[in-house]
Amino acid sequence: MPQYDTTGAPRDGAWAQVSAAAATGTGTYPKRVKVVEVGPRDGLQNEKNVVPTPVKISLINMLSETGLQVIEATSFVSPKWVPQMADHTEVMQGINKVPGISYPVLTPNLKGFQAAVAAGAKEVSIFGAASELFTKKNINCSIEESLERFSEVMAAARAASIPVRGYVSCVLGCPYEGKISAAKVAEVSKKMYSMGCYEISLGDTIGVGTPGSMKEMLTMVMKEVPVGALAVHCHDTYGQALANILVALQMGVSVVDASVAGLGGCPYAQGASGNVATEDLVYMLNGLGIHTGVDLQKLMDTGTFICNALNRRTNSKVSQASCRL
Repeated sequence: MPQYDTTGAPRDGAWAQVSAAAATGTGTYPKRVKVVEVGPRDGLQNEKNVVPTPVKISLINMLSETGLQVIEATSFVSPKWVPQMADHTEVMQGINKVPGISYPVLTPNLKGFQAAVAAGAKEVSIFGAASELFTKKNINCSIEESLERFSEVMAAARAASIPVRGYVSCVLGCPYEGKISAAKVAEVSKKMYSMGCYEISLGDTIGVGTPGSMKEMLTMVMKEVPVGALAVHCHDTYGQALANILVALQMGVSVVDASVAGLGGCPYAQGASGNVATEDLVYMLNGLGIHTGVDLQKLMDTGTFICNALNRRTNSKVSQASCRL
């Protein structure tokens, strides 16, 4: 198994070993997987009705009791564009911050970053895309302009010693451009990694990817970014999320984003269903003997809580099979 340095990147020599395993598709599964819970942010941002702040706080506090290491708490974006996240400061200041758990927040620009830090954020995320049209419709600028905007955030984060995670959307398809070239994904990922993002989350925003396109994309990206700095973020629109994640695991990826009860979608991708359900991901990882540290029963209880609060049925197959909702 490759050795990793403190940033999560493979040490010299190990990168080639990982890349070779990825190219042949014969990589063994990681012994541990870090699950990044995105339900409170990515999961709730697409809800039409504004979720009360106490419900959001309770959701995050319950997630903190499940053994998850990373819980994306909220987004410091303009309330004009995402009204659901207008209470970001109240949420950040209201949750119980458990030692050992990261509570990153999304910050699209310097103003958002400064507001996040003032509210107590210790980690932030920036989000770009591998699609020009998606970037234009999402944040009203080109990919190159979006990266220039992020440079301000990166500089401020470095000065404050705050780690930054990078998201790349539409890595396997775009609602406006269709198929996205793996080379473009690799190019954007490399730029974000070079800017100082410690981890790059590759998002199949509209869930059109298959194991074949996932392997093709990752093979290309891993030539530019060490696999230890990569995560996958799969939506389950076509029911391919777990299969795509399995391919990523075989190729050495050991960080996976997921959303409790399969909440979420994308306000800029009509028809895109929720993220892969965290319960289903953990169930699969348990079956593979991969350690996550997550208590599946507590996770299912949390899914039940938020689905009851939203008055909806869970998207988690595991919870459905358990007749919980």
